Amino acid sequence: MSGGAGSAVRRRIEALWRIEGSRIIAVLARVTRDIGLAEDLAQEALADALEQWPVSGVPRNPAAWLTAVAKRKAIDAWRRAEGLDERYRAIAHGLEEDDGVAWEPVDDDVLRLVFTACHPVLSREAQVALTLRVVSGLTTEELGRLFLVPVATVQQRIVRAKKTLAAAKVPFEVPEPNEWKERLGGVLGVVYLMFTEGYAATSGERWIRPDLAREALRIGRVLAGLVPREPEVHALVALMEFQASRFAARTRPDGTPILLAEQDRTRWDRAQIGRGSAALARSDALGRGRGNYALQAAIAECHATAPSVGETDWQRIVLLYEALGRIAPGPVVELNRAVAVSMATGPAAALVIVDRLVTGGSLRGAHLLPSVRGELLVRLGRLEEARAEFTAAAALAKNQRTRALLEARAANI
Repeated sequence: MSGGAGSAVRRRIEALWRIEGSRIIAVLARVTRDIGLAEDLAQEALADALEQWPVSGVPRNPAAWLTAVAKRKAIDAWRRAEGLDERYRAIAHGLEEDDGVAWEPVDDDVLRLVFTACHPVLSREAQVALTLRVVSGLTTEELGRLFLVPVATVQQRIVRAKKTLAAAKVPFEVPEPNEWKERLGGVLGVVYLMFTEGYAATSGERWIRPDLAREALRIGRVLAGLVPREPEVHALVALMEFQASRFAARTRPDGTPILLAEQDRTRWDRAQIGRGSAALARSDALGRGRGNYALQAAIAECHATAPSVGETDWQRIVLLYEALGRIAPGPVVELNRAVAVSMATGPAAALVIVDRLVTGGSLRGAHLLPSVRGELLVRLGRLEEARAEFTAAAALAKNQRTRALLEARAANI
C-alpha cells in the first residue's frame, strides 16, 4: 500500500480510537475484570492494527476486530502464565467460547469505566489522567502537553493509578445505590476540574486550553447520555457549553487575554449557547431543584444571553450567587457574588464583601482576591491602593498571561 494510503489508514485508526476506544476498553474491562489489563490489551491490539491494516485493509467492523484481537491476547497470556488461578481460567474458557466476532458494548460498560477511573481510592490528579487516557483515548504525549509535564510523569501517574486499582481490588462496576450520589459527585468533580483548567489555565504560557476543556465537555455529554435522569449531569454539560461558547472571543491572535467586558459577542458560538440552554432545561425538567452546577449554569446563561455587560441582569446573578452560597458555600463563590454586587449595586457595597474575605484569609495566596479588590478600588477612585493590589495579584499569578495582564493593569492606572 502506498505511503498516502497508509497515512489515510492511520488517520482512520486514530479517528476510530477517539470514537470507540472507551467502549473497546470498557468491554475488555468487563471480561477481564481489570481496567489496567484492558487498556494494555487494547493498546496492543491497536498496535497490530497500525501494522496490519495498511497492508490487509480496514476490516468491515474495525471495533470488533480490535476487541477480538485483544481478547485473544488475553487468552494467550493466561495460557502462558504459571500458577494460573481458577478465576482467570474461567474467564479464558468463557472467552474461548465466544466467536470473537460479535461486538456489543452496552452503555453500562462505559459508565463502569468512568466510575472506575474516578474511584476515590485514586488521587484527583490520577483520576484526571486515567480518565483522559481510557475514556478520552488521549496518548501520553497529548496528556503531557495538556498537563505541561514530561511524558514520563504522565506515564508514571497512569501506571501508578492502574496498580492502585488492582491492589485495592476495585471492582469494575457502577456503585451501589447508597454510594451513587457521592460517587457521581466525584466523577462530575473530575470532569469539571478538567474543564476549568482548560477554561482558565492555572499555570503555563497559555491563558486558555480549549483542547482540554473540549475533552471534558465530550465526557460530560457521554455521561448525560448514560445517566439521563441525573439533573446535575445535564447541568454540568449546560455550564460547560455556556462557558465554551466564548472561547473564540477570549483571546487575541497572539494569545493575549480579552476580558468579558471587552469581548466581541458576535464571536460567541450561538449554537453552543442554545445547546447549553437546552441542557439546563433538561436538568430543570427532572423537577428536583437546582443544585451546584445548575445554579452555576444559570449564572453562565445570564452572561451568555445578555447583549452587553451593561444589559446583563446583574440583580438576578446576585440572587443566583446567594442561592449557590447556601448550597455550596465557599470563598470563591462569595468573591464572585461581590463582583455581581458591584455591578448591580456599586463598588462600595462589593468592597465590604471583599474586605471580609481578606480578613478571613481563606483566599490568601490566590491572585483573584487582590485583582478583584483592585478593580473595585479603581471604580472608587482610590488609584494608588488599586495599583498596589494589581501588583500584588501579579506576583501571585502562576499563569504567565494572567501575570502580564495584571502587570499591565497596574502600569496603566
